[in-house]
Amino acid sequence: MRDLFQEQLSLLNRELTEMGSLCEQIISMASDALTEWNQELAQKVSQVGGEIDEKERTIETICMKLLLRQQPVARDLRAISAALKMITDMERIGDQAEDIVEIIPHMTARPHEEYPKIREMAKETIAMVTDSVDAYVKQDVYLAKAVQMHDDIVDNYFTRVKSGLIQIIAANPEEGEFALDLLMIAKYFERIGDHATNIAEWVEYSVTGSHKG
Repeated sequence: MRDLFQEQLSLLNRELTEMGSLCEQIISMASDALTEWNQELAQKVSQVGGEIDEKERTIETICMKLLLRQQPVARDLRAISAALKMITDMERIGDQAEDIVEIIPHMTARPHEEYPKIREMAKETIAMVTDSVDAYVKQDVYLAKAVQMHDDIVDNYFTRVKSGLIQIIAANPEEGEFALDLLMIAKYFERIGDHATNIAEWVEYSVTGSHKG
């Protein structure tokens, strides 16, 4: 019975890792769509978003089977509960990447000085998602805590982008609509960082039994 439980738990870890990889992919694609103005890429983002939703349903089913058919001990129960919370945040990451690409077609295609900061925000959030899922699989509290601290870097980028866009609007009011679209995109990346932080907090809970929320 315990061997079967461990097999299903390993399957859960694999599916979570794959869902995390899809989240990394969709964040990267949303970032590229902003700077490359690639409409095909925007369509692919929607496709990956669908794959993320499908993974969420698959993982929910695995978790329900583990809870109903097995008799998990306290730590296993926390791991399963944490996985259910984590996939909710991962699904929202997918949604927010899709929200980003929905804004892009309404913007004028052109380079902008804030793009590099927004791309760095995207890179940081990808690293946070990767490390948070890795921390879950390895049950590594220290890595989970490092992800949580990393959120400050994303927040700092957002503050800098917001400050730069405010200055642009003040100097060129006609740039207002474009600047607000960029600000919304930066805000979505900042929220993605928040979701990655949530994932890391649930990893910490799965190991220690303590949750900050």
